[in-house]
Amino acid sequence: MGRALKALPIASLALRLRLAARTASPLLLALVVLGASGGAALAWLAPARAELEAERELARRAAASPPPAPRAAPVETADANLALFYASLGDQRGAERQLKTLFGIAAKTGLTLRQGEYKAGYDRNGKLHTYQINLPVQGGYGQVWQFALLALRAIPFASLDDISFKRDSIGQAGIEARLRLTLYLADPASGTLAAAPGAPR
Repeated sequence: MGRALKALPIASLALRLRLAARTASPLLLALVVLGASGGAALAWLAPARAELEAERELARRAAASPPPAPRAAPVETADANLALFYASLGDQRGAERQLKTLFGIAAKTGLTLRQGEYKAGYDRNGKLHTYQINLPVQGGYGQVWQFALLALRAIPFASLDDISFKRDSIGQAGIEARLRLTLYLADPASGTLAAAPGAPR
């Protein structure tokens, strides 16, 4: 019986709403529907708006706080720089191995290497050895440059001192080039080979 009493006012309310809807103008109904949907949209947007305001406040605080102090890079001493320099030099005993590397790169790029000229030297002030290599090569222009770049990448203690090109006639497919490379090598007697740990070899 208690359920019947509760159902009666709900049914009565529903009936009254239906009657009011039939007697009311369509404009009034549209306004009621729009008002109800606007209220629902505001209720749905309120949490999102609160979250956006919280993020804005967090951003304001972050902008107002001073930036973290930059860490000062450690200052390299002259001795440390010198040790790094000597660590980047090649091993004097491996000069022949570097020649094999050059000949391998020439074969890889399709160049023809003729007999080169090699000259060893020593710089007393720098306490390092130099190994100058003059290589006459034959091939295409692009192949010569590819060889030079690959050689410098494979042998980081080498420098390309000079490169010259020669073509006998315009119709000639290949060119003749001469490259002068210098290898900078550590002096094992002065102990510069082990100057810095983790040195590239």
